[in-house]
Amino acid sequence: MSAPEPIRFVSTRGKAPALRFDEALLQGLAPDGGLYIPERIPHLPPTVWRAARSFPAMAADVLARWLQGVFSEDTIARVTAEALSFPVPLVPLGEDLYVLELFHGPTLSFKDFGARTMARFAREVLRRLDERLLVLVATSGDTGSAVADGFAGLERVQVGLLYPYGQVSPVQERQLIVQRPGVQAFAVHGTFDDCQRLVKAAFADPDFSRVRLSSANSINVGRLLPQMLYYIWAVAEGGFDEVVFCVPSGNLGNLTGGVLAALSGLPVRRFVAAHNANDFFPRFLAGEGPAFGPSRRTLSNAMDVGAPSNFERLQALLGASMPERIWGTSVSDEETLQTIRQVYETTGYLADPHTAVGLEAARRYREATGDRTPLVVLATAHPAKFPEVLRQALAFEPEAPEALARLWKQEVSVIHVEAELEALKAHLLPHVAAGA
Repeated sequence: MSAPEPIRFVSTRGKAPALRFDEALLQGLAPDGGLYIPERIPHLPPTVWRAARSFPAMAADVLARWLQGVFSEDTIARVTAEALSFPVPLVPLGEDLYVLELFHGPTLSFKDFGARTMARFAREVLRRLDERLLVLVATSGDTGSAVADGFAGLERVQVGLLYPYGQVSPVQERQLIVQRPGVQAFAVHGTFDDCQRLVKAAFADPDFSRVRLSSANSINVGRLLPQMLYYIWAVAEGGFDEVVFCVPSGNLGNLTGGVLAALSGLPVRRFVAAHNANDFFPRFLAGEGPAFGPSRRTLSNAMDVGAPSNFERLQALLGASMPERIWGTSVSDEETLQTIRQVYETTGYLADPHTAVGLEAARRYREATGDRTPLVVLATAHPAKFPEVLRQALAFEPEAPEALARLWKQEVSVIHVEAELEALKAHLLPHVAAGA
């Protein structure tokens, strides 16, 4: 009996060739400007989560079904064991409400799952092709440090890291700019949307044609597949027959990973998209139509995205069923602070501002719908990454783990640029040439 054909990935805009995962991983953005989505979605039997032994083992089982014919099972098991070697606890808060802590990786945010796994799969592909890669990534807070940490020092890879200067927390900025081999940080004098625009513009610029270019934003399907995994683990840990997931949301990549898990068979009753003042998606779900706007600064800065890239993916995957599958709401900064206080006073749980947005959205969802299905809020970042916000809410700062404390003893490297492609090129292309 012949092995099944590898799953191919097609552009959301339908005008680019279908690619295997390894090809789409290095391509990043499709040539027609679209995002890659799977041509078919493999079915996951309930044994995947009911018999899960450990997170890396479960991850290898799931990814082997997606990447069959692209990587061997041994390679997949090695990648997941190396990339995902940290705990993923499900913490009960009472009344069938849970927090899934996704911040125990090296950079203390959920972005470690996608970035570390993607980096190691990219390494395998580059070894196979005997090629080099330039990874460009725009970040509104946590993505950049996770990508930088995940790719740092890997042979054949260089990373250009773009973040909006003055619009990330001091701790986040320090994580972004510490010196790492093969990584250069760029402080862009603009917004996250400007950073994302520059990354997309670089893909279309002929001056970058002499280097293989990819992105490690959630526009890259290599980030999305690993982000399915913790949804499945939550069901395994909780033993749920059905579950609602509440996802703190910005660029919608995290939510898209959950949707892929649900489409593969995970028993998800509904998703709650928890947004801050950047409320395009909740407004769309309420029937106001798609109308992107400029990003607005908030206390939950990693979600300050006015034009979420993965909205295009969600439209392609869910179509008209999106409002039935996803319930959305927008939480203000004041409500975020109130939630941090209220949750700490009633449960003793310390939530970072992004997780607090999720907890308030979860409360509203239950109040609005009466749905008492077990509800899991994704805790996306360690509260110690936002000491200023926690001090504002609680009058004290959480203790910084060692991973953060040692940042202030390390050398930094950052280049300031205006939000124009020519300004970025002037600094980035010599950096690429120097690493060739």
